Amino acid sequence: MQITDVRIKVLNIDNRLKAIASVTFDDEIVIHDIKVIEGEEGLFLAMPSRKIGNDRYRDIAHPISSPAREKIETAVINKYNEESLKQSSVEAESVSEKTLESVENEE
Repeated sequence: MQITDVRIKVLNIDNRLKAIASVTFDDEIVIHDIKVIEGEEGLFLAMPSRKIGNDRYRDIAHPISSPAREKIETAVINKYNEESLKQSSVEAESVSEKTLESVENEE
């Protein structure tokens, strides 16, 4: 199975949850609601799950093998880094434009 698409929604909140992703396989099946979380040792993924009982959660979908998990993690984290960089560039550009406008207005 090949990953054919990764979509990511970067969350701009001051929280450990950094993004929500969807991964498409072979243009035929998709897994939604994969969470990108900032841990003590870097980013990791939490697969979609549902609450069972009071304090337990169970994955709805998850990779069975380590190589499959690594493939998904690499694809999602690379896409997250790409989208975060784009957002940072857009935000920096916006700040630069506002600074330029305020300088021009002072003249």
